[in-house]
Amino acid sequence: MAKTKLMDFDKALELFEPVIGLEVHVELNTKTKMFSSAPNIFGSEPNTNLAPVCLGLPGSLPVVNEEAVKYSIRLGLALGCDIAEVSGFARKNYFYPDMGKNYQISQYDDPIAHDGSVEIELESGRVIHVPIERAHMEEDAGKLNHVGGSTGRIQGAEYSLVDYNRAGVPLVEIVTHPIFGGEADTPEIAAAYVSTIRDIVVSLGISDARMERGNIRCDANVSLRPRGNEDAGMSVLGTRTETKNVNSLRSIERAVRFEIQRQAQLLSEGTAITQETRHWHEDTGETSPGRPKSDADDYRYFPEPDLAPLTPSRELVEELRALQPEHPTLRRRRLRAEWGFSPLEFRDVVNGGLVNDIEATVAAGVPAQTARKWWTGEIARIANERSAVPADLITPEQIASVVALVDAGTLNDKLARQVLAGIIDGEGTAQEIVDARGLAIVSDDGALIEAVDAALAEQPDVLEKIRGGKVQAAGAIIGSVMKAMKGQADAARVRELVLERAQA
Repeated sequence: MAKTKLMDFDKALELFEPVIGLEVHVELNTKTKMFSSAPNIFGSEPNTNLAPVCLGLPGSLPVVNEEAVKYSIRLGLALGCDIAEVSGFARKNYFYPDMGKNYQISQYDDPIAHDGSVEIELESGRVIHVPIERAHMEEDAGKLNHVGGSTGRIQGAEYSLVDYNRAGVPLVEIVTHPIFGGEADTPEIAAAYVSTIRDIVVSLGISDARMERGNIRCDANVSLRPRGNEDAGMSVLGTRTETKNVNSLRSIERAVRFEIQRQAQLLSEGTAITQETRHWHEDTGETSPGRPKSDADDYRYFPEPDLAPLTPSRELVEELRALQPEHPTLRRRRLRAEWGFSPLEFRDVVNGGLVNDIEATVAAGVPAQTARKWWTGEIARIANERSAVPADLITPEQIASVVALVDAGTLNDKLARQVLAGIIDGEGTAQEIVDARGLAIVSDDGALIEAVDAALAEQPDVLEKIRGGKVQAAGAIIGSVMKAMKGQADAARVRELVLERAQA
């Protein structure tokens, strides 16, 4: 497939104003599904978490999950929304190959929450207030597993299998108003917004928020309008595209940037933008056409006849409001100040989804910078190799036990990495691994002196340089000693002994 022609990003911004709108779908982690008693569990064998409602079997009737309603209200409050005194469900008619009843129960003109705002902060310190149009409840569709082909996508697949386990999982879809004024920061704004939503739902405890599992999915709407229309507001907007189900923060930023450059190139050539959905391809860094984008009328919404309107009491709303935790944006600012992280260090922590892990590790007695070093370094590396989530591999308490051995002089960083790997592989506690592998640092000066003398004897030219005042030459001896001791020596003590023995 030919490479898409793109306009230079800065040139695109000279000619056009980018406008984005974001739709974020959040799967709720209730025990059961939105409208049935079927279990809401990730990773089960295909087509095992089912009930008649999930499959749309004749005679089956939906029943609203009360816990999902409470979760949705709490999310709406965290988004600064008004909670509707009356909200209702509607049928959204559309061909869903993975939705047995061939329509989705959603909310249309009566969402549970509306008219909110979310504050986000960019790396530069710029603060953006993202306007929220609505947050509405709905059920998720099932999942198609495409078999054959090289990408796992429908293109090139030999056939597709339907897994209905996800059908009926509770969702809240959060829809923003158009976001103006982002300019060059527009791609970063999209990623920062989704990151903030992820932090909010995690802090509320209402979603597992694992983007790689699809617990949070973002549809990014992008349009451009020629310069000179900035004061026209929503009255003059370009034709939008909607890039579907982008499932990482980095990909969201890349997809928005790509669409800005792609659309700018087409418009500069006099080609009209097609209103359509588009698919993001992580391997090529491009989007490709999906289907023509439907408008609300195309879905033929009508009130769901099997469900009564929801009328949450003001007392319930205030009770749920009292349960709200510290807002993630405020929490981030507080933690960054407490930990003393630079903007770049804190960005890496946020992008890695490690804020909670580092906070828990600090609470376990580990200095913040030390906790950051291990989580964003060795643990993230192992997690990346295994396509795993860092927090699934090791606990903050286990990290604290390793750090304690480093502080006690039992381990150095090199040996600590081996112990961490052993913990992750299930070999036991930090002390058990040190004992079993014999990893403790050699603190016996007798053994160290013997190794130093042997290294000096093997490298008489280096010895003469040290005696001649070239202290930096000691590095070669130290390296030889550390190799001979298999890394199990205190490098600082070895250096002291090298200099002492060289002058003896």
